[in-house]
Amino acid sequence: MRRTVLALLTTVTLAMTTALTAGPAHAATRDYDLPEAGVFLEGIGVDDRAGLVYVSATNRSGTIYRGEVGSGRLDVWQGPTPGDNGRGIDVDDRGRVFVAGGPSAEVRVFSRSGRLLAELPTGEPGSFLNDVRVADDGSVYVTDSSLPRIWRVRQTRAGWTIELWRDVSGTITYTPALTDFDLGGIVTTPDGDALLTTQGTTGQLWRIDLRTRRITEVALDGAPLVNADGIVLTGRTLYVVQNFSRQITELRLGERWRTARTQDVVATPADRTFTTAKLVGGRLLLVDSKFGFTPAQAVAEDRVVALKRF
Repeated sequence: MRRTVLALLTTVTLAMTTALTAGPAHAATRDYDLPEAGVFLEGIGVDDRAGLVYVSATNRSGTIYRGEVGSGRLDVWQGPTPGDNGRGIDVDDRGRVFVAGGPSAEVRVFSRSGRLLAELPTGEPGSFLNDVRVADDGSVYVTDSSLPRIWRVRQTRAGWTIELWRDVSGTITYTPALTDFDLGGIVTTPDGDALLTTQGTTGQLWRIDLRTRRITEVALDGAPLVNADGIVLTGRTLYVVQNFSRQITELRLGERWRTARTQDVVATPADRTFTTAKLVGGRLLLVDSKFGFTPAQAVAEDRVVALKRF
């Protein structure tokens, strides 16, 4: 039987649990360290062509950290700006970086060199932009965790725009409290036909056709994906990072991405809160946000954990 990344996670859970006190020897695992403690992380993006990793902070006024793949080090790339915030990140094939702004209700777009290309507010009170995904045609889709909306960012002849792409309220139930996190993680299917997105409060997985915008619930064979946050799709395998549930679920998606069969469910360490992940060079990079802990417990070491895939 093949060894999956989650099987490996089972074997390294103890090592990750003790990583905060492991000392310099643990650096050999090529986990990524921050330049400062007390930071609550959230999103991660990867520029495959340039070999760069970007990680966002939620409590540093939109600070974004960047490091070279395999370096084990993250440095400040975009410093704090009052009113900014950082959540999900994705990078297009030109190296442009798209950052969802959470409660700032805007998407920031940067060039690879660090130049701010656009700040795009939704203009809707209560909007909370959570995760972003660049589609094959260059359009960027953004989930809203407080309002039943999916937004789309595009570059036109007139410049960068953000628009309401789909009001999901007729199909996807949002909880009344704006403080709940409803739609979160989002990916595109390899055939370019659909979006997949998770509803973390109810634990549902949804498919949205990119052409017709039709919304269909993906049939799960196991427990609801409660606290689903970031999701990673490779082929037909979907990894769901369930933050406060402290587990990662591996699913096998069926024909046309309409069903999902549970392959594995693995608990993550109690002293970490993983929010999201990206696949990089044969490794699954998991972001340890430290949500639920105090700033003093948000150490700088081993905050993006690299797990080898098999």
